[in-house]
Amino acid sequence: MSDEHDVRRLALGLEGVVENPSDGFDFRVDGKGFVWSYPEREPGKRRVIRTDVAVLYVGDEAEKQALLLGEPELFFTTPGYDGFPLVMVRLGLVDEARLAELVVDAWDMRRDPAPSTS
Repeated sequence: MSDEHDVRRLALGLEGVVENPSDGFDFRVDGKGFVWSYPEREPGKRRVIRTDVAVLYVGDEAEKQALLLGEPELFFTTPGYDGFPLVMVRLGLVDEARLAELVVDAWDMRRDPAPSTS
């Protein structure tokens, strides 16, 4: 229901976002990645950039496990991402409102906090 164009539109609509040149999509805020296309790696084969799957920063292992266990049809991970607060989301299965929530949350967790005015 969503695709790479939705990811791009949502990410670029957020403050301070930069798109790194890529074969797919790769968005950063304050120099930190928050959503990018999945670089699928299979032993003995070249890496393939999957634009139908987004890698999302989720903050911590607890959130990662909650997403993976709660919606295994939508979210997945691979051994290469063990120990990292990242999940993959199947874009064709996520509606635009949920994708927006995921992208905004990832962006918010990765951006530097505003300086204190006190």
